[in-house]
Amino acid sequence: MTPQEIEALFTRADGSFLCARWGRPIVPVVFGIEDATLPVVKGAIEAVVALAGHRMAETDPELGANLMVFFFRDWAELPQVPNLDRLVPGLTGLCGRLEAEGANQYRAFRFDPDGAIRAAFVFLRMDDHLSAVPAETLALAQAVQIILLWSDRAFAAGAPLVRAGEAVMLRPDIAGLIRAAYDPVLPAMTQDRSHALRLAARSGLLR
Repeated sequence: MTPQEIEALFTRADGSFLCARWGRPIVPVVFGIEDATLPVVKGAIEAVVALAGHRMAETDPELGANLMVFFFRDWAELPQVPNLDRLVPGLTGLCGRLEAEGANQYRAFRFDPDGAIRAAFVFLRMDDHLSAVPAETLALAQAVQIILLWSDRAFAAGAPLVRAGEAVMLRPDIAGLIRAAYDPVLPAMTQDRSHALRLAARSGLLR
């Protein structure tokens, strides 16, 4: 992976560069799944957080939970969730747009004053496609996509996961980037494109 390829993972469709990581311990809560599936989702989050060298906690002093994952069947269900529109402004309009587009997933982030990720909201509409994905694979993919603020088109050309025999695992290059991005020496948020060079050097991906 070249620095240019790394830069592309954090360059949005409008051409702006932005890389951000969590600045506070992650406190997940999951809605809309059976109790038996809950350990799978939380286990995937814990694994990616451990990979990053970051932390989890039982509660966030300001928000209670700062990572909310919703599984549902129809976008129209979300505006009915009490107080969710206070956490995600414009929720009704957003859900209408996502329904019109036929979207099956959406992630929204909130940020601390220094630009670090403060909270994330993951919405997964379980259509036929997502329902066919094994829970472990779906959970791992979502955990990867919330641990950093990737570009809105970062994984359009290739998923962050790879199959190894019967198992599905995180791509080694993406794992290296995640570890590098959480190096305490690096800023929690930056819009400086040269950050891609620093990530490449620290992740061992420079070539």
